[in-house]
Amino acid sequence: MPSAETNGTNGDSAYQFYNVIDGKPRISKDHHQVIDPRTEEPLWDAPIATSKDLDDAVEAANRAFKTWKKSTTAERQKAVHDVANIILQNVEVLAEVQRRETGKSRAMSRFDVERAAWHFEYYRTVSLEDELQYEDDTVRIIATHTPIGVLGAISPWNFPMILSTVKVVSALATGNCVIIKPSPFTPYSLLKFCELAQSVLPPGVFQALNGGADLGEKMTLHPGIHHISFTGTIAVGQRILRNCAGTLKKVILELAGNNACIICDDVDLDKVVPQVTTGALFHAGQVCVASKRIYVHESLYDKFLDRLIEESKKFAIDDEDSISFGPLSNKPNYERAVGFIEDCKKNGYKIVAGGDVKPREKGFWIPPTIVAKPPENSLLVQEEQFAPIVPVMSWTDEDDVITRANLDNAGLGASVYTPDADRAQRIARQLESGTVWINQFERPHHAGFFGGWKLSGFGGEMGKQGLLHYCHTQSLQIAKT
Repeated sequence: MPSAETNGTNGDSAYQFYNVIDGKPRISKDHHQVIDPRTEEPLWDAPIATSKDLDDAVEAANRAFKTWKKSTTAERQKAVHDVANIILQNVEVLAEVQRRETGKSRAMSRFDVERAAWHFEYYRTVSLEDELQYEDDTVRIIATHTPIGVLGAISPWNFPMILSTVKVVSALATGNCVIIKPSPFTPYSLLKFCELAQSVLPPGVFQALNGGADLGEKMTLHPGIHHISFTGTIAVGQRILRNCAGTLKKVILELAGNNACIICDDVDLDKVVPQVTTGALFHAGQVCVASKRIYVHESLYDKFLDRLIEESKKFAIDDEDSISFGPLSNKPNYERAVGFIEDCKKNGYKIVAGGDVKPREKGFWIPPTIVAKPPENSLLVQEEQFAPIVPVMSWTDEDDVITRANLDNAGLGASVYTPDADRAQRIARQLESGTVWINQFERPHHAGFFGGWKLSGFGGEMGKQGLLHYCHTQSLQIAKT
């Protein structure tokens, strides 16, 4: 296979990658290479971790946990602040590596890396405190929060730095140790991040192992790993849950979201259409909470659709300086997206924008594609596309659209657009989703708890409440004499 020399980076340590075990980089005899989704050219060698590497990492993490769990809140907050600084000091390298492995634009990749640092900075000042639960003349009951142990973090490919650092910082801030396994489609930025972070963390507290599904499977079954946090597909999440049952591991699952977006009849289209377009097409629709099903009130439908088509042109294929659009990040997701378009064409659905496949000779590109009023039971509506393919339906009755929005297989996110604040909350509170965005496109916030309902998740992360999912809660019942 081509080596790093193919990419003009041979000998540059910034583009050499290692597994990180017990504070040290470790080479591997086996490697794989990721394909650049813009050019379909191979990137750098990524080491593949062995079973022994996993055992060594678990042993190192459990050894480090004996000390790290005793660290004070102040010591851990200093550590997460130091890690944030490491990210910002190396933003150029991390952003470039992530750009190449994901296909993101330079601007988007840099923003992702900077936002990863925000996650660490947020938990510099946010922590779990002891809570007085009850007190009378005979007893005082205090809830305290203790770390669980070693976290196995299995991260996705669409936002490698952002979604992985949520897991890492949540573990570190609560006194846990963490072993992260990046997606084999995007291993480089996380391996490099972990390598850089060793300069400010004790050995064994934060480690990284690269590998495929077999490595992830071993992590979920390993008795020395005490909890798992996974972001990915429903099918894999269900398998992880079954695997973790054997050792009663704690589990956090953030799974697929086929998110509804409801447009009411009183909106200002000049304001709302650009927001909805961004919510649907940002990062080519490869966002877990993207607007994947748009429901527009019938009285505005034609005007909304015309404007959506026009606005989507701003998200058309662009060069590497495009802020918010790019190729699909890997070939399997590209082929899956093509399958959705082919299904629409086969069934005669009305494609009013896009629908072309392979408009460039190289890269996994699909232009923004809009489908007008496909049937509610169509594949495009019932299943998450994770691509820039957007079904736009109409509605007239509020109860009906809420029922249609509440799919049995999805409950991650939703959005509602109306200037009527009471109406917005009335609709939002009936939507069966872990997060509902009102009059804004969907983007998780590091200070807000984030978790899916139904098949979209199990447990949750982010915000102060998210730290509870990385801890045991211990009840201290103190007798009064």
